[in-house]
Amino acid sequence: MKRSALLSIALFASSALADEGMWQPHQLPSIANQLTQAGLALDPNDLTDLTGFPMGAIVSLGGCTASFVSDQGLVATNHHCVYGSVQYNSTEDNNLLKNGFLAKSFKEELPATPGSRIYVTEEITEVTPLVKAGITASSNGGERYELIDKNSKSLVAECESDDKYRCTVVNFHGGLEYYLFKQLTIRDVRLVHAPATSIGKYGGDIDNWMWPRHTGDYGFYRAYVGKDGQPADFSADNVPYQPKHHLKVNKSSVDENDYIMVLGYPGRTNRYRTSLEVENQFTWTYPQAKQYREEIIDIIHEKSPADSDARIKYESTLASLANYAKNYGSMVNSYEKGTTLVRKKHLEAELNQWLNAKAQRKEKYGDALKELNKLIAQEQSTQARDLILGYMNYSKMLSSANKLHRLAIEKQKDNLSRKKGYQERDIARFEQAMKAVNRRYDATIDKAILFAMLKHYQQLPQSQHIKEIDQFFDLGKNFNEKALTKKLDWMYSNTQLNKEEQRLSLMNATQADFDNSKDPFIKLAVATFNARKAIEETDEELSGNIQAYRPKYMAALIAYFNDKNLPVYADANSTLRITYGNVKGYSPKDGMQATPYTTLEGIVEKDTGVKPFNAPKKQLELIKAKNYGQYVKRELNSVPVNYLGTLDITGGNSGSPTLNDKAEFVGLVFDGVYESIIGDWDYDTKLNRSIHVDVKYMLWVMEHVDGAENLINEMDIVE
Repeated sequence: MKRSALLSIALFASSALADEGMWQPHQLPSIANQLTQAGLALDPNDLTDLTGFPMGAIVSLGGCTASFVSDQGLVATNHHCVYGSVQYNSTEDNNLLKNGFLAKSFKEELPATPGSRIYVTEEITEVTPLVKAGITASSNGGERYELIDKNSKSLVAECESDDKYRCTVVNFHGGLEYYLFKQLTIRDVRLVHAPATSIGKYGGDIDNWMWPRHTGDYGFYRAYVGKDGQPADFSADNVPYQPKHHLKVNKSSVDENDYIMVLGYPGRTNRYRTSLEVENQFTWTYPQAKQYREEIIDIIHEKSPADSDARIKYESTLASLANYAKNYGSMVNSYEKGTTLVRKKHLEAELNQWLNAKAQRKEKYGDALKELNKLIAQEQSTQARDLILGYMNYSKMLSSANKLHRLAIEKQKDNLSRKKGYQERDIARFEQAMKAVNRRYDATIDKAILFAMLKHYQQLPQSQHIKEIDQFFDLGKNFNEKALTKKLDWMYSNTQLNKEEQRLSLMNATQADFDNSKDPFIKLAVATFNARKAIEETDEELSGNIQAYRPKYMAALIAYFNDKNLPVYADANSTLRITYGNVKGYSPKDGMQATPYTTLEGIVEKDTGVKPFNAPKKQLELIKAKNYGQYVKRELNSVPVNYLGTLDITGGNSGSPTLNDKAEFVGLVFDGVYESIIGDWDYDTKLNRSIHVDVKYMLWVMEHVDGAENLINEMDIVE
């Protein structure tokens, strides 16, 4: 499908643009023709029913997507989405990351990481007038921020009058619209099955974002509820949740050019950002964040031998750090080779020309872009300091002290006046996070990370320093690394925050208890609180001002595209979306054509016996013997491992079920190709490809490698 000159300029999706777009359920009737033409056999209107099939089977894990695949609450998602729970239950003597895990019965299933949740979206309601109530043209940034925050929390509190539900107010188009999401929240989540990391993460960081791929990126949870069928905290008496809908598993999978779709919760895209934001992100933020992430990775590797207890504690952190470090570097590379910024600037010029063509347009939308950019420039003026302060939170002792102290302060307020994260609705998860600290903490590593970030902080211009931090660590002009090392040694030797019982006790402490504490990390939290609070208030004032202009800018853009008969989808924001397309290869560069499938034989070709190309011996023997079982794909004369699709996805889509034209489960989406990394900001129909683990490979490994027949028998398998 060819793009017009106008569309080659635009970075925004329309119903005319092939497979681009992350569509809200209520928008699907407007693209019904495109869905049908692509191959959907269902009525597109059925996809708008959140409690019907198949939407009722799609769930969020709060960072990943998953789906019910049995009537006993069995949940399929990616291996990297259950990775934290596998790591949490692993020890040096019982390394489930290395060996994999399979529960052959309900009794053998393990509790997931504390705080794990399964969210089932049941209602979506537009609440824009209610969220913006009280805002006037004369409201300043702070007032606007406070009103939106207060109104949102009031709506959430009313929605959560029944503690079965978790509710959220989410903005769309930069605050032009607001929607209230109501989700059933399942609090008892258990680990059921995950293949060995040498299957689930085969290829590791080397193959991440690459094609060809041979990764068995799948895993299973189970949702549990009380005997009354209602959400409940973990209990041995709980029973498997029985969802109203679950997906059938089609072991025939899909063929080249077949229709596929992904229903899920994509995290965040930025396709409507201004050229000023785009340029800054790719020339400063991503390179700097990549540097910090790689530095922390090196620290963890240096301070913990492979397979040691300390390394196991940080495996999940390492996976996240490495994934985004590679992501950032690859996006910068794509940006430098491409024309994203040029086209973005061209679009803004075209928009201004369109606005100025009619007086009423100019009067209605004004200089929204110009005013927005002024505020963005102000926001960027402190970004170096803010980024370092953010990465300091990789220190569990520092972040725990700050959070516990803030909880004591917030608990003095009435519930609705508290900051998000410290309300009554948040306390259970707060407690679970405090309980989980020690499974992801090693003092030597934690101290080294904080030392590294303080060194970066010391190098900031003095105008960006925080007096209280300088005084606490003696970071003046006569900065001395040995003195800082000695200070940190003392802090880590004398803190009690490394003990779970102390952290839980401090959840009930008063502000006076914190003021009088002798714990060095608590003393640091108390000493720096006012300065950090002042930064927070400045940020809120700025955010409130931006909330006055970004919606107006987005309204102008939408009007511009609607004038061209080009409906627009909203940026991803972790809410339920559908993206659709077809199984299809691509040409990443001149003279090269990538086919849409990889097979078992590719695993053997890549295997070196050394991590991350160290497939299990049993798996290699099965492949060499061509023991394909019932999962062979005749056209390939093998079992397909991964396949490519043209779907528009991003982070948060991880674990999303890949469905065929009848909404049957045919795999899991888990990644994109290198050329589509920049898709969070830009989209190229020719190069954008999603990577999916084939259901045939999942079932083959489950049956022939791991002996998970109990789970296969539990699912509804069709052909």
